[in-house]
Amino acid sequence: MRKYEQENSSDINLEDYLGEYEDKQATVEDLIFDRSRKKESLNGLWHYAVDQYDTCIRQHWFAERYTDQNGFTMPVDYSFDEWPTMQLPCCWNTQSEKFELYDGSMVFTRKFRYEAQNKEKVLLKIGAANYICRVFLNQEYLGMHRGGSTPAYFDVTGLLQAENRIIIQADSTRRPEQVPTENTDWFNYGGVYRDIELIRLPETYIKRFQIALVSDGAFNKIKVRVRLSEPVNTAAQLRIDELGLCAEIPVTEGAGEAVLEAHPVLWCPENPKLYAVSLSCAGDEVSDEVGFREIRVQGHDILLNGKSIFLRGISAHEESVPNGKALTDEERLENIRLAKELGCNFMRAAHYPHDERMARLADREGILLWEEIPVYWAIRFTREKTYADARNQLLELIERDWNRASVIIWSVGNENADSDERLAFMKNLADTAHAADENRLVSAACLVSFRENAIADRLAEHLDVIGLNEYFGWYTPDFRLLPQLFENSHPTKPVIVTELGADALPGHHGTITDKGTEECQVYVYEKQVETLRGIDYVRGMTPWILYDFRCPRRTSVIQGYYNRKGLLNPEKTYKKPAFYVLQRYYQELKEKWEK
Repeated sequence: MRKYEQENSSDINLEDYLGEYEDKQATVEDLIFDRSRKKESLNGLWHYAVDQYDTCIRQHWFAERYTDQNGFTMPVDYSFDEWPTMQLPCCWNTQSEKFELYDGSMVFTRKFRYEAQNKEKVLLKIGAANYICRVFLNQEYLGMHRGGSTPAYFDVTGLLQAENRIIIQADSTRRPEQVPTENTDWFNYGGVYRDIELIRLPETYIKRFQIALVSDGAFNKIKVRVRLSEPVNTAAQLRIDELGLCAEIPVTEGAGEAVLEAHPVLWCPENPKLYAVSLSCAGDEVSDEVGFREIRVQGHDILLNGKSIFLRGISAHEESVPNGKALTDEERLENIRLAKELGCNFMRAAHYPHDERMARLADREGILLWEEIPVYWAIRFTREKTYADARNQLLELIERDWNRASVIIWSVGNENADSDERLAFMKNLADTAHAADENRLVSAACLVSFRENAIADRLAEHLDVIGLNEYFGWYTPDFRLLPQLFENSHPTKPVIVTELGADALPGHHGTITDKGTEECQVYVYEKQVETLRGIDYVRGMTPWILYDFRCPRRTSVIQGYYNRKGLLNPEKTYKKPAFYVLQRYYQELKEKWEK
C-alpha cells in the first residue's frame, strides 16, 4: 500500500515524510530545446497557502481524499479554490509585507482546461522555483526539481483531462546540504518566479539542438548536433538562408552530428550579428537566432574571434525593488544598457543562473556574459548528493544556454576556501563543463591566498581563466598590499578581477577614510584603477556591483539590509560618483584595446 493511501492521521507520526518524493527528480536529462516552440502559458492567478509544516506533502493533499477507506467523510486541512490568489510567476516576498521575510514552503494550485490533439506528447515546464519544487497533476505526483534557478520539465502525456488541477509546492528553505547552502550574501527570494508553460510536441521530437562555430581559428566551419526523443534512424535538415546553407544531417539511433562549411559574419559586442537558423527532423521543426563567434585563451590573452580583448565588465544580481528575482524584460534591458553606459562589453551574471531571456537579450544587444552556478561559500563538499545537485545545475545551465553567443564563460563557483575536499568537488565540476562544452571557457571566482598575499588557489590549474575576488581598500584596508599581491603572483593564464569595491550609502558623505561614504567608494575605485592599470596579466574585471541589492546579513545603519557596493542605488535612479570613475577607466581601456 502506497503511503498516500494510508489514513491522513499517519502524518503526525511520520518522521521521514520527504523520502517518497525523492525518486522522481527532473534533471538535465529531461530538458528539451524549446526556443521556438508554441507554448500555452499557465501564468496568471493561482490560489496559494503558506505551508510552514509541509502539511501538503505530509498529508498528500494532492490525492484530494474526502472519505476514508470505510466511506466516512474526513476533515481536510485545505480548501484549494477558496484560498486567496497570487499572480504567478512572482517572488512571494514582494507580494505582501507579511511574506517579506518568509522562508519556507508555499503551495500553489489552479485549474486549467486542456483539449487534446492527435498523437501528441505534452511537457510541463517550470522556468524556476526556489529552491525545491514538487509538482502534482490530477492526483498524481509528477516529480520534483532541485535548484532554484534552472528549468524543470515534466512529462504529462496521458495525465491531462478536459479539466485539470495542478499543484506546485515551492520550498525556499535554506539548508546546509543544498546548492547554494544556508548562508549566502543575497536575499533568499521564494516563489515560482519564472514562466509556467505547457509544450505540445509530436510523438518523436527534436530534444536537443546545438550549433556553434568550430573553435579552430579558421572561422569557416559550423558544428551541428541533434538528438531526438526516440532512437530512430532518419535525417535532419538544417537551414541558414542568409548563409545559403541547406544541409542534411544523418541521424542514427536518434543522434546526429555534422561539421558544415560556412562563412558567417562573426558575432561580437560591436556587431552582434544573429542568423535565423532552422532544423527539421522526423516531422518536427525548431528554430533559433544564433550568433557565431570563437572564444579561447592563449597565454595571458583572451581571444574573441582571434583578437585579444579586455573584458570591461560589471557584476549584477538578478533583482529589482518591485519584482525581486522575477525581473521583466524591460528591467533586464535596463541593466544591459546601464552596463553599456558604464562602458562595459561584459557582465557577470552572479551568483546563480539568471533567466534564459537575459542571455537572449545579451545576444541581441551585444554584451558578453559570465554565467555561474551557486557553489557558494561553505558547500558540503564531501556529500555526494550535494555534488550531484551542483553538477546537475551546471549541466542544466550549459544545456539551456548552449546556443547563446554572448555566453563565453561558465563559472563553477564563488569564494570557497581552498581545501582538499573543495578542490576535488570543483575540479570535477570544471572537468564536467569542459567535457560538456568545448566552445567556452571555464572559470571560478577565487579568493586571495592571504598567507602568501598571492593568487595561489590550486583550482586555477583546472580553469581556463582565473577569477579573483579582492577587496583591498575595503575588507583589506591596506592598499599597499594590492600591488604586492600582483607582484607575488605569476599566473600562466589570464586573470579577471571578478570582485572589488566598497560600500557607499547614496548621499552619505565624509572623508576618504569614512567607511560607507561616497568619497570612500570613489577613493577605493581610484586606487584600484591606479594599480590595475599596470598589471599585464589582468585581462578583465567585473567590480562588485552594478546596483545595491537586498541582503539580510547587512544590518548596519549604512547598509539597512542592503549590500551598498552598487554603483547605483537599488532603484537604479542615482549613479554614485564611483560610477564615473569606472566609466572613465573603461573609456581609457576601450581606446587602448580597440585602436
